[in-house]
Parts: sequence; C-alpha cells; structure tokens
Amino acid sequence: MNERGKRLAKARIPEGVAGIAKLHKLVAEQLGEAAESDDTEVVVGIETDRGPWVMALLAAGYTVLAVNPLVAARYRERLAVSGAKSDAADAHMLADMVRADGHQLRPVAGDTDLAEAIKVVTRAHKTLIWERTRHTQRLRHALRDFFPAALAAFEDLDAPEALELLAKAPDPASAARLSTSQITAALKRARRRDVETKADRIQAALRAPHLGQPPLTTAAYAASVRALTAVLAVVDTQATALQQEVEAHFGQHPAARIVVSQPGLGPILGARVLAEFGDDPARYADAKARRNYAATSPITRASGKKRIVAARYVHNDRLIDALMFQASKAIVCSPGARAYYDKQRERGAGYNAALRQVANRLVGILHGCLKTGSLYDETTAWANQPKPATA
Repeated sequence: MNERGKRLAKARIPEGVAGIAKLHKLVAEQLGEAAESDDTEVVVGIETDRGPWVMALLAAGYTVLAVNPLVAARYRERLAVSGAKSDAADAHMLADMVRADGHQLRPVAGDTDLAEAIKVVTRAHKTLIWERTRHTQRLRHALRDFFPAALAAFEDLDAPEALELLAKAPDPASAARLSTSQITAALKRARRRDVETKADRIQAALRAPHLGQPPLTTAAYAASVRALTAVLAVVDTQATALQQEVEAHFGQHPAARIVVSQPGLGPILGARVLAEFGDDPARYADAKARRNYAATSPITRASGKKRIVAARYVHNDRLIDALMFQASKAIVCSPGARAYYDKQRERGAGYNAALRQVANRLVGILHGCLKTGSLYDETTAWANQPKPATA
C-alpha cells in the first residue's frame, strides 16, 4: 500500500525463509530502482514485537511497527461494524493503520542480543515460578479434601522436605507410620535447623486424628498427590537451574550495576525489569514515557464536569509484577521511598495505590540513572521528599 492508500500488491506469505524471501521480492518489485535509494523507507505493521519474523524484518532494514491486538481490533471496528473478519482484510487493515496512524504507533525496540537473551531466560524462570504456585495450590486443595493432617504438618508444601515425605507417604495411614529418623533425614537433606524439634512436631501433626475419606477415595487422592509432588520436584529443580542462567546473563549486561543499585532490586528482579523495559536508549523519550509503558502512571477519564483518575489495567503483567514487588521492598530499605509511601497513605490512598505511586516514582528514578549512566543515590533521588520521622 502506498502513501495514498492504494494497494500495490497482494500475496499470501508462507512461514520461514521462503516467506521472507517472497516478501523481499514483492517489495523490490514495487520499489524498482527506488529500492537502492537511502531515502526509501518500508514500514511493516505486525501484531507482535518478537519472534524470528520480527528479527528478520529488522535485519532487512524495514521499520517495524508492533500493533497491539486490542488496538487492531478497535481499528477493525472503525472500518466495518458487521463483525466480518478474514486474514486478507486484517492485512489490509494493518497496512492502512500504518499508513494513516503510523506516527502514533511504537516501533519495535532495537534491543541488543544480550537484552533479548535476558528476556528469554527471565520469562521462562518467572513462568516456572507461576507454575509452581499453581501446582502447589492444586496439592493444597487435594490434601484439604482427604489429608488435612499434612497441611498442619507442613507450613510450606513446596519445601524439599515436604515434597520428599509426601512422595514417600501420600496418604494418612502411611504418613502416620513415618518414623522420627525418616523425618529427621528429610529435614537434614533440606538443610533445616533444629531438626529434632521440627521432626517431633511434624510426626505429632501427622499422627493426630483428622476426618478422612473412604479407602478407595483415599487411594485415588494419594495417586494424585504422588503425581503432584513429582511435578513440583521437577519444577523446583528447573527453576533453580534457570535462576542461575538469569544471574549469569544479567551479570554480563553493562547496565546491570545501575539496575541493582536501585532500592528493592537484586539480580533476579533487576533482570526482569531490564528485560521487560529493554535496553534501547531511544525507546523512551522521557521518564513519563517509561512510566506509561510500565503502567505505573495513572490514566485520566474526563468528560464534561466529570473527571476520574484511575490505575491502568492494560499492562505488561510481568513488568508491573516486578515493579510492585520492588516497591514493597523499597519502602523497607529506602527512607526516601518510605517517606513517599507514608505521604500517599496520609492523603487517603490504600496500600496498593500508595505502593503503585512508589513504583511510579522509582521508574522515573531508574530512567534518570540509565540516561545519565549513574548509580542510585538516596539523597539525590528523594531530595524534595519530607524526611522520615524519628522516634
């Protein structure tokens, strides 16, 4: 499609190398001699910002605009209200969107290969953590239904000793027969302290009377517990292995020292923040743009005399999760962050709202540090904030 909205060519592009080659040929045929000019720009709209196709398009020198699927859906409704949809119509719609509103779309960031690698391992690591939580909850629900004594015995169901003992004794009868030496050995392998006291407490809880299920039902539940503990053991092992990969990749990045100097950020959380923000120095025009991308800044809905300020609910889940966790740690270790949090609470903000404001301020501080290449300084970062009260 040219700048006037006229379709120049139409084709179905296959996947892989053949598809990229066909696209290059199609573009070259339309450009002709202009393809050799440095002033010629080919802009591509695509509903993703990652993957082999995006990398290949960037490597070919095209300007790639990543279109959010929600934005594409709203734009489709703007062109047709019938609800009709097809691949050809979507391709035409994306091309027309790039032609007419390309100045409002965000180009795919030119992140380094190292930043992309950090994103891959951090996302895989976080996904395993989420999976561990899901499987732990499934295990908890199963135990609550037929083996409540296990919930009283093990405070942390995904702890190594809990998984080992539940795999060995997944039902009330076999768990009650566990000896003190067996429990002590599991605690020692998990490197726990005060193993004798803990072993006695676990054994007493497992042998205490509780309501149960019929034998056949109990056997079925025991099989499911055995399977869940096996899955959790594997997930724990792989999460630990990926954590080491995250630390190794993040440690190689030149901005790692600046990121971990921020309050509340360590190697793992810092790697997540760096990966989701990217390391393209030109991606964010200013601190406000970075805050908007992070979704820590509020949005305003104004119509007539009505004006509402609300939190952004459309956001990068992985990034906002990391930033909110950072803020919760920062108000403990940073006096400036704590004073800023207390100020928001005094204004009537709830816990989450006040924490989001702290995260918003921290994103701005991080942007300044990355822009100037300087480490975090408590005095400079919170120069205009009230000093915390002393007892």
